[in-house]
Amino acid sequence: MESGGLRRAYGGVLAEIDGAEFESPPEGQLTAEQIVAHLVANDELMIQATEALLAGSPFAYYDLDDIHRPQLDALVAEQGGLRGLTALLDGTSDRLCGLVDRLGLAAETPVETHLREGFDLIVDESLPWSRTLDLHARVHLPKHQAQLHMLRRL
Repeated sequence: MESGGLRRAYGGVLAEIDGAEFESPPEGQLTAEQIVAHLVANDELMIQATEALLAGSPFAYYDLDDIHRPQLDALVAEQGGLRGLTALLDGTSDRLCGLVDRLGLAAETPVETHLREGFDLIVDESLPWSRTLDLHARVHLPKHQAQLHMLRRL
């Protein structure tokens, strides 16, 4: 498996953040900082799953989306805001992509996957890890890139 599409998707998110100032979101929605913190936390989960597959261990993947706001806020504070989070996201995304490049046939290993992207995408089944990574690149990252775009101060 190759990480090219995943790297391009992350590049789009990072480009959306680069040099931008962000507005406050509508009530109940994530701030720009919380979106980036969510992506960092999600990367860590995907890194764990990918490392487990490379080691030949079973793993289940749960996308936590925005249900753990206190943890997102703690990560925002720990990283000192958007700049620190962006640097962290750059590192976690690069690490994940490097692991993906090493997967080979292990990318087809079924992983119990639980994720929800609003009403657009609901997965609660075992999927080949390559399929989950593809959904991350084609659905999850673009969704959050669009959210960041909507919050940009013009």
